[in-house]
Amino acid sequence: MNRRFLFLTAGSRHDGNTELLARRAAEHLPEDVEQRWIHLADHPLPDFEDLRHDRDRTRAADAHVDLLRDATLAATDLVIASPLYWYSVSAHAKRYLDHWAGWLREPGVDFRARMAGRTLWGVTALAHQETEVADPLVGTLNNSAAYMGMRFGGVLFGNGTKPGDVLLDADALVRAKTFFAQEAPLARFPYES
Repeated sequence: MNRRFLFLTAGSRHDGNTELLARRAAEHLPEDVEQRWIHLADHPLPDFEDLRHDRDRTRAADAHVDLLRDATLAATDLVIASPLYWYSVSAHAKRYLDHWAGWLREPGVDFRARMAGRTLWGVTALAHQETEVADPLVGTLNNSAAYMGMRFGGVLFGNGTKPGDVLLDADALVRAKTFFAQEAPLARFPYES
């Protein structure tokens, strides 16, 4: 199967530091790898409504939800490019991940089975030198991948506050060159041995 990357940029603006870093990493993918870029702010999702215990109601049709579900299912590699907002993923990224719960129960989708074995990657820019402050972001992505039986490629970190600052982070730009070339292991919950 040819690799198909879906890049979901989850910042509040286009061309923010996180997106710039993700694009630098994507430049190093082989030419035959398909890339699709979706800016989540351009496809606003409704708040996720948990209907598991309300058998009389179903999810209302929503073009943005359907587009993101179908794009997700078409990808072999899913990249969530979210700035570090209050030590975790952005609201756009969190709302997207919340919709996974609905896709798990959507008749005929087989979301979990179809996502198993695919790879989830993260890219983030933060305004700290210590990447440990992003542990909740990493945990969110890793644990989501583990629950789905996906591989987790880790998170590419860059440093930047003002627009464009990440392009001055020489270490991040070096890591970006080989980030997607690594073999991603199956994700595991931290408490699993």
